[in-house]
Amino acid sequence: MNGLTERMRRELEALRGEGNERTLPRVTHEGRYVIGEEGRMLNLSSNDYLGLASDIRLQEEFLNGLTPADRLFSSSSSRLLTGNFSACAELEELLASMYGTESALVFSSGYHANAGILPAICDGETLILADKLVHASLIDGIRLSRTRCVRYRHNDTDQLKRLVEENHARYRQVIIVTESIFSMDGDEAELPEIVTLKRKYDNLLLYLDEAHAFGVRGERGLGCAEQWGCVADIDLLVGTFGKAAASQGAFVACSHVMRDYLVNKARTLIFTTALPPLNLRWTRFVVERLPGYRRRRKRLDDACSTLWYALEDKGYDCPSSSHIIPIITGDSESAIRLAERLRRGGFYVLPVRPPTVPAGTSRVRISLTADVTQEDIARLISVL
Repeated sequence: MNGLTERMRRELEALRGEGNERTLPRVTHEGRYVIGEEGRMLNLSSNDYLGLASDIRLQEEFLNGLTPADRLFSSSSSRLLTGNFSACAELEELLASMYGTESALVFSSGYHANAGILPAICDGETLILADKLVHASLIDGIRLSRTRCVRYRHNDTDQLKRLVEENHARYRQVIIVTESIFSMDGDEAELPEIVTLKRKYDNLLLYLDEAHAFGVRGERGLGCAEQWGCVADIDLLVGTFGKAAASQGAFVACSHVMRDYLVNKARTLIFTTALPPLNLRWTRFVVERLPGYRRRRKRLDDACSTLWYALEDKGYDCPSSSHIIPIITGDSESAIRLAERLRRGGFYVLPVRPPTVPAGTSRVRISLTADVTQEDIARLISVL
């Protein structure tokens, strides 16, 4: 044990010296603000993209409509035992109806979905083609699948096409794995091109992670697949409830057969406690209202446009086309200093450093929400 402790101490010291040590921040939440060591700051590190998580009136409306039977704070079991409450089935039916898919399956988190689906459906006759910048949860799912994977250059659809052409006949199934809006750069997959490619081959499946688009994109807030009119072309469409939907958990929209197979094979579904019924009721309450939040989506779009153009005018090279806006500094120390300056200026942002992002691409990551005003943006620009 002493040897292990010493090794851990050395590694922590090395991380500290590189400016890459992580610590858990201690903050108090107050609506769209957080209170920390630097005082009261506008929260620009949240995934609450529609500003629903702090909407007190929405919470009161939900709570006032609950019956005593709905107030269950724990499922106390996995879904395959006694944890499969009607609240979960109703949420899955709602999601399938909204997406126009045969079925949907709820997981306890986005990590559970991404780490569990690929290992369940892959075998020795499968090839995965994954964008270089997919989320860590997808990378872990790929590793657990123990199948061959090629990571194509980020958003390089030409390379992806070549890889499909060279390999599709050698495998029973080829799975393209990508996010729609990427979590660190805030840019978007070339979804129409990928869908066009997918339609050419019978053994090509498309796995799309819409974590950062669900609730935000599309006329009804269903994501980029809805925005581009290609939901029917997505074999596995994953979304999360812990961001724009202001809740917890995740889902995959898919076929009946796929759902039944995952219920039998996805270890992250089988061997974990189900979400509490109270949580599932709240999720359904929010999700069925997503189509009506067009004004919130418009406010978010307006804030994004203002900040994009302002950063461009100041000479920042910003890759984003979404509400996730990175200011890339390169080295970790510069990212730490910029984040500290912004916090002193009244904006709660944090540095993002390796291994979350590749070495040399440390950044401050700004997450805009529908609660951010044009005045807030102007003040942010002045601090920058």
